Amino acid sequence: MNQPSEGFPRTSDDDHALPFQLDALGVRGRFVRLGPTLDAVIERHGYPLAVARPLAEAMVLCAALATSLKYDGIFTLQISGDGPVRLLVTDLTTDGALRGYAQFDSWKLAVALGAGNGEAPEGYVPKLFGHGRLAFTVDQGQHTERYQGVVPLEGATLADCAHIYFRQSEQLPTGIKIAARRVVRDGAPHWRAAALMVQQMPEFDAGRMDVDLEQREDDWRKAVILMASATEAEMLDPALPASRLVYRLFHQERPRGFERRPFVARCRCNRGRIDRVLRSIRREELADLRDQSGRVAVKCEFCSTEYLYSDDDLDRIYAAVA
Repeated sequence: MNQPSEGFPRTSDDDHALPFQLDALGVRGRFVRLGPTLDAVIERHGYPLAVARPLAEAMVLCAALATSLKYDGIFTLQISGDGPVRLLVTDLTTDGALRGYAQFDSWKLAVALGAGNGEAPEGYVPKLFGHGRLAFTVDQGQHTERYQGVVPLEGATLADCAHIYFRQSEQLPTGIKIAARRVVRDGAPHWRAAALMVQQMPEFDAGRMDVDLEQREDDWRKAVILMASATEAEMLDPALPASRLVYRLFHQERPRGFERRPFVARCRCNRGRIDRVLRSIRREELADLRDQSGRVAVKCEFCSTEYLYSDDDLDRIYAAVA
C-alpha cells in the first residue's frame, strides 16, 4: 500500500474505530477517536476535570477493547475503589451505543488533589481510585453465560491496568496507548480522547505457521515500539486523519484497513426498564425515593433522566405482578 487512502475507507474521524492489520508482523490493531460522544456524556454531568479525564480515558479504552471482540450484546468496563473516585462505569453495545458515568467524593477529591489543583495528575490511578479492581464484562443476553474478567487496580494509568489484565489472562499479547484532553473552542469546552491498540494474532489466523517463536517475538516487539512512538498530539489532532496516522506509524508494514465502527452517545434507559426495577422492590421500601411532592423519583446515573411515579403509577406497576 503506497498511500493510506488505498487501504482505508474514508469517513469522519470523530467517534469511530479504525481496525487495521499488519500482515507482515502477524498483528491486528485499531485506532479509536472520540469527540462529540464524550461531550454529550461528560458535559451533561458537569464532572470536575479530575473525574472527567479518567472517564474519557475509560470510555475510549472500552471502545477499543469492545471492538476487538466478537460479541452480540453489551461490553462493560467498571472501575471500583476506595479512593475519591469510588466508581466509574462505561459500556458499549454492538450497535455502537456508548455511555458512562462516575461516582466520587468531592471532599476526598479536593484533599487528594491539593489546593488550587483541579486536574487529574499523571499516573492518577492510585491517587484517585485507591485500592480496587478493574472488571470487563461481556453480556450477550439472558440465554448466554456472561463472561467477566477481573484484576486488581495495579498500575499508574488505565493503560497499565489493561496491560496487567491481558498479562494475567489467557488473552493474546496486547499493547494499548491512551490520550485524552479537554480544550475550549469558540468559548465552549470539548473533549477528545484516543486509543491505539495492537494485538498479536494467533499463528493460524495470521497465516504464519512457519514463523519460529523468536521471529514472532521480534515482530511483536517491533509493533509495540511503533505503536508507542505515536505522540499524544498526533493521536488527538483533529486535522490528522486516523488512516494517515496509522500509515505514518506502520507504513513499512503496509497496514491493511477495514470498515470503521461508529459510536454514538445513547443511553438504554426507558420507563419500561425502570418499571421492572421498581416492580422488583417491595413498595414499602420506596419511601426514601419520594420527592417533596410525594412522587417516587428515579434518576438514571448514565444520562441523568429523571422518571417520576405517582401513587397511581405505582398501583399500575404493582398490579402487574399481583
